[in-house]
Amino acid sequence: MSGFGNHHSSEAEPGALPIGQNSPQKAPLGLYAEQLSGTAFTAPRKENQRSWLYRIRPSVLHSKFKAHDSGLIEGRPFNCSKGITPEQLRWNPLPPLKEKKNFVEGLITIAGNGDSASVRGSAVHMYSANQSMTDSFFYNSDGELLIVPRGGRLMLGTEFGTISVSPGEIAVIPRGVKFKVDLPDGTADGYILENYGPALR
Repeated sequence: MSGFGNHHSSEAEPGALPIGQNSPQKAPLGLYAEQLSGTAFTAPRKENQRSWLYRIRPSVLHSKFKAHDSGLIEGRPFNCSKGITPEQLRWNPLPPLKEKKNFVEGLITIAGNGDSASVRGSAVHMYSANQSMTDSFFYNSDGELLIVPRGGRLMLGTEFGTISVSPGEIAVIPRGVKFKVDLPDGTADGYILENYGPALR
């Protein structure tokens, strides 16, 4: 199933999804029911973005998160301390990495506008990685990530399962979804649109 704004149900074990309700007092197979909400509770029902997840353990037991050193990633507000050039700009692929970096460590911000706090605008990043995220996960609370590989395949391990994405394809990771990136080809690079505004459609 693909496309923006779709609805989808899947289960790894037959009978894992409750029938007729999302959060019964006792979820099937002894699982914990959790809702991941992508919109404010004031959003109209037709625009509500939420996912129900049924887990072996509640996600609160997984919480060993730490702040990530932002390095060359920038976020709102975008202060153009170097000024904005009127010249045409072009971004070549990043040079090969000299040290080991995973997907998150290899992010560099190249453009941005707006502010995630006002739920308007976006940022454009480039990524270059030569190491899989074997023991770490990442999530973005500012916006959804539209990932566009240029070289090398990505295996995106998300809370909803694994997504394989190759050059010529795109993948969208919604705001707040935990994920990791493995590199089947050993290296990968490409582009990311970080959308602070309304969900992509």
